[in-house]
Amino acid sequence: MPVLLIASVLLQFVCLVHMARSGRPYWWIWVIMLGSYLGVAVYFFTQILPELRHDPAGRRLVRNVRDRIDPEHQRRRIAQQLDVADTVENRRRLAEESLRLGDYANAAELYRSVLKGIYATDPAFLLGLAESLAGLGDHAGARDTLDALIKANPQFRSDEGHFLYARCLQALGENERALEEYEVLATSYPGEEARLCYGRLLKSLNRPRDARRVFEDMLKRAKVAPKYYRRKEQAHLDAAKQELAELVPATE
Repeated sequence: MPVLLIASVLLQFVCLVHMARSGRPYWWIWVIMLGSYLGVAVYFFTQILPELRHDPAGRRLVRNVRDRIDPEHQRRRIAQQLDVADTVENRRRLAEESLRLGDYANAAELYRSVLKGIYATDPAFLLGLAESLAGLGDHAGARDTLDALIKANPQFRSDEGHFLYARCLQALGENERALEEYEVLATSYPGEEARLCYGRLLKSLNRPRDARRVFEDMLKRAKVAPKYYRRKEQAHLDAAKQELAELVPATE
């Protein structure tokens, strides 16, 4: 019973704060306070939820919650739209959603189905196909697809595509070429994952000094980076610290 009471008080407090900040009529106080859970529910569904639907951050929050509860919801909805209108756009959306869910085989099939006619060399579709093939473990196919992408679209630039290309080369044992790609990514990729992979490859190739330099640069960069960036990249920064700790005995 105390737990239910505490939860009710907390929910009422949240609703009252929202009411005061948003300028809602003060009679909502009586609905929230006297209605307990029912009052909170009425306020949430009539006042907060509609507001969330029109706010970009709120829509993301609602979508994230929904995706956790039912991760296939969006794909089912797009698949229904594709049944009604079999368009390139609907196939693209379904391919992207399948890729996001890790259904690489279906994503690859959908991307291949749209890589025809005027879309035969579309860079976004080719990149999606390469990501799908890499997810399936076909790194040679992914590399060849990226080569075809650049040949057909020499001006196209994609940080994720470049990173994928380096990972494919590494997976195929083409380590020297992979190092060349990672070296470029070390100064251009908007995140720490590429630098972490670069350092780990150097370490695996028995180049501990170079690996240490990469890991130390990651941590130096993080010290002057904004807080939001450090939070976003925390897992990769922690991994760099661990890699450095493991390098110490081997290089002293």
